[in-house]
Amino acid sequence: MSVKEKYQPVLDLGEKLNIKNGDVSVEDGILKVKGEAKTQYEKNILWDKIKEIGGENPSDIKANITVADESIYARHVVKSGESLSKIAQHYYGDPMEYNKIFEANKGILDNPDVIHPDQVLLIPNR
Repeated sequence: MSVKEKYQPVLDLGEKLNIKNGDVSVEDGILKVKGEAKTQYEKNILWDKIKEIGGENPSDIKANITVADESIYARHVVKSGESLSKIAQHYYGDPMEYNKIFEANKGILDNPDVIHPDQVLLIPNR
């Protein structure tokens, strides 16, 4: 199996996330990947996939992933049945961090208990 085949799920994820300015090459058996993620969250998802395939410190891939918007952690489109605490659990691992998301979205939210499907929420950096 070639190194490119090994990391094909990373390349597929990059396409799904619409990574910009992407470039992939193989040199001396090392896959070199570069591109620009929209947010830090998307960059983290890519790195998680790299580590899932290659281990904590893979030696057969070099990735240079930059972030277009470092002012926020992510953008989240609300789905039916979600709450700010559920969203906070997803991004921060702590449902009690919901107030950070509420504060960052006061321009569109009046009450932390009322969100609607298809709203786009900013998820602030920690």
